[in-house]
Amino acid sequence: MSGLFLHAAELPSLLPSHHIRRLRPWWSSSYAPILRLSSTSAFSRHRPMVAGKAASDSLKLGIAELYDESSGLWESIWGDHMHHGFYEAGEQASIADHRAAQIRMVEESLRFAGVPDDPQRKPERIVDVGCGIGGSSRYLAKKYGARVQGITLSPVQAERAQDLAAAEELADKVSFQVADALEQPFPDGQFDLVWSMESGEHMPDKEKFVSELARVAARGATIIIVTWCHRDLSPSENLKPDEVNLLNKICKAYYLPKWCSAADYVGIAKSLSLEDVRTADWSENVAPFWPAVIRSALTLRSFISLLQSGWKTIRGALVMPLMIEGYKKGLIKFTIITCRKP
Repeated sequence: MSGLFLHAAELPSLLPSHHIRRLRPWWSSSYAPILRLSSTSAFSRHRPMVAGKAASDSLKLGIAELYDESSGLWESIWGDHMHHGFYEAGEQASIADHRAAQIRMVEESLRFAGVPDDPQRKPERIVDVGCGIGGSSRYLAKKYGARVQGITLSPVQAERAQDLAAAEELADKVSFQVADALEQPFPDGQFDLVWSMESGEHMPDKEKFVSELARVAARGATIIIVTWCHRDLSPSENLKPDEVNLLNKICKAYYLPKWCSAADYVGIAKSLSLEDVRTADWSENVAPFWPAVIRSALTLRSFISLLQSGWKTIRGALVMPLMIEGYKKGLIKFTIITCRKP
């Protein structure tokens, strides 16, 4: 995930008045370019990133730098699980529930995929593709007593993940490295659980992405992909111009290539002869998450930390309301796709 995002235009009305008086002279000079960038005209020039060596290298560098910048801020407020929380559909979540909801996301994903807790059948070798600072990796290592290897494009994340593993006395179970999910540094058939929690949206080649997940999976292994998709389309249908425009704005800030649908993932999985392919739309279950991220940032300390994180993090902040809009319109779908390697 892209870290902590807060719409800058909302901040003057959300911070206490005495903080605003103290910060106003600095705010006026610092935020003019940011607020101009948040206008529709500034974003409308963007087009989704496309495949190709130069574009792919640029995309990977942008992703790495985004997470290098934003991961520390995210961890300081939300902890080490850098992904959505899972909530009961239609229920209001309390502030205290949000970190627990992130753990529920992990557990619900395992449950949906049918990953067994049976000591004789539980996974022993796991790869965490797009591991962030290793929250899922350490959780899965503890839950199953498994050996887990995590990969990320961000050197900052990999180092922090390793430090946290050592602090939790898991250094002999969990390891992390900088690597590309489309060219994983693992031999064929190494893992009996292949885990990708909110990293698929960054992949410029979805076919190659799923193919790599399948390649490193052992026979009988479960593959779990939790990712952002756009809505399913009929065979003759295209996204509407306003939908394309909205997604293009999000792509610009979060370093995303062209989006795909859950149906696209199903088609890819079946083309690779993967079995037991299942999907679910959990959009309603994650609805409280983005507003919760905004609320979590409404302190002076968090506000200043956001500004100090860097331009990429700030730019992501400006786009967060568009994620909420995309969910509300039914354009963005929070999707889980699971399958098994025969």
